Amino acid sequence: MSESARVPGIAGRDDATERSDRGDTERSERDRTERSEQDGTERSERWVMHLDMDAFFASVEQLTRPTLRGRPVLVGGIGGRGVVAGASYAARAYGASSAMPMHQARRLVGASAVVLPPRGAVYRVVSERIFALVRETVGVIEMLSFDEAFAEPEVLVGCTAAQAHAFADDIRRRIRDEVGLAASVGFGSGKQIAKIASGMAKPDGVMVISPSRELAFLHALPVRKLWGIGPVSGDRLSRLGIDTIGDLAALSEVEVASVLGSTIGPALHRLAQGIDDRPVTERAAAKQISAESTFAADIVSMAGLRPAIDRSAADAHRRLVADGRGARTVVLKLKRADMSVLTRSFTLPAATSDLDSLTAVARRLALDPESIGPIRLVGVGYSGLSDTEQYALFDDVAAPAGQVPGMSTRTTESAPGADGIENSDGGDGIEDGGGTGAGGGAANAAPRNEWATGNDVTHRDHGHGWVQGAGHGVVTVRFETRTTGPGPARTFAADDPDLRRADPIDSLDWSSG
Repeated sequence: MSESARVPGIAGRDDATERSDRGDTERSERDRTERSEQDGTERSERWVMHLDMDAFFASVEQLTRPTLRGRPVLVGGIGGRGVVAGASYAARAYGASSAMPMHQARRLVGASAVVLPPRGAVYRVVSERIFALVRETVGVIEMLSFDEAFAEPEVLVGCTAAQAHAFADDIRRRIRDEVGLAASVGFGSGKQIAKIASGMAKPDGVMVISPSRELAFLHALPVRKLWGIGPVSGDRLSRLGIDTIGDLAALSEVEVASVLGSTIGPALHRLAQGIDDRPVTERAAAKQISAESTFAADIVSMAGLRPAIDRSAADAHRRLVADGRGARTVVLKLKRADMSVLTRSFTLPAATSDLDSLTAVARRLALDPESIGPIRLVGVGYSGLSDTEQYALFDDVAAPAGQVPGMSTRTTESAPGADGIENSDGGDGIEDGGGTGAGGGAANAAPRNEWATGNDVTHRDHGHGWVQGAGHGVVTVRFETRTTGPGPARTFAADDPDLRRADPIDSLDWSSG
């Protein structure tokens, strides 16, 4: 008999009765929680917001070049090693995606694909305008890249899920009305949930995850959805049968450390358990962007080293483009089997974000493993970062070593255990006359017959436009900006004196409203 049954006044209440009462209470609590979730009345002392612009690079191209709206647009490198930096939703419908090799994306989309080089200066100006609007409402913003940021609105402390949803809708409406672009927003009690929610809200939506739903929501997701789980660690977990975030959360700390390491394992384990108290703080601009990989088997030949360099260069380049900057200095890091590190760097005469140029420099820095010893880690870094991005300046980058004018080289070697990529920034970038910089002097461009698809141009009679195609002594230009609607196309002689390079930022035409 239970203790309560022996207490005068409630004799006869046995364990089964108590369990039944507790069950009724729990069901009642669940019912109240479900009702609060459905009507948005559940409150939270902390709402973290993640705002992510939808298909940002391609959407900015469509905003400033109205003819492209609704079409499959691919933004990225056009050369042989080109990678997709951004794809419109029309292109994604064919299977194209960011980080995909451009040649593969073009095959998927077919002849209807519109391929354009990135215009980092334009993306930066649009980004600044968007997040200036957001900052008016939320105060502190933690920028992750051009097109996404965290915030923790003070006005939402203790508010309901419905109020958080309305807050997100208001911000999205302002961005659409004042900039002309769509954004998706996620809300949760921490950064992890908010970021996942915004991704699931795409395109052009809002998802608010109430505190009582967070664990069920999180634990049902694939483990690769967890921020910090990349392809390599994801494959390792999958081989061990750890497929969901819930599977990872159920492991012991010892098991997590053995699988993911003692450095990042505990942090990822906490996130998997829904523990995320990381603050939202302003971030300083990165001085260097890099990517590196450690290999299970040492690299012992140039045939193995070159593709490893290409992969690291492309990975770092994706971050460079997402940050909207170009780089002057390319750094190659090689860690040998004895754990010693060899670092080599080239400083270019001006900043670039062209993947082929940067990769060619990284390849030129390579040293033969047969001469220096087996290599276990390869890293490529970019420094000397600048908002000015310059394209097609370095046609001679792939020339034999020692024959590239204007480049300076540094080589350093460190003992085992010294591990950093050295920053050998050679100074400020040089403004490009090619019109990819932000403001000033764009009309003094490279020779007028060197037109390329995507160039911003201006004509004395027709105004601002962009190059749709060029060759055989002629150039076709579409004259339009953000404010004009779809514009007419005109064909000119490539050396027409009235056709000149233009500042890409003029395509925004903010002064016209």
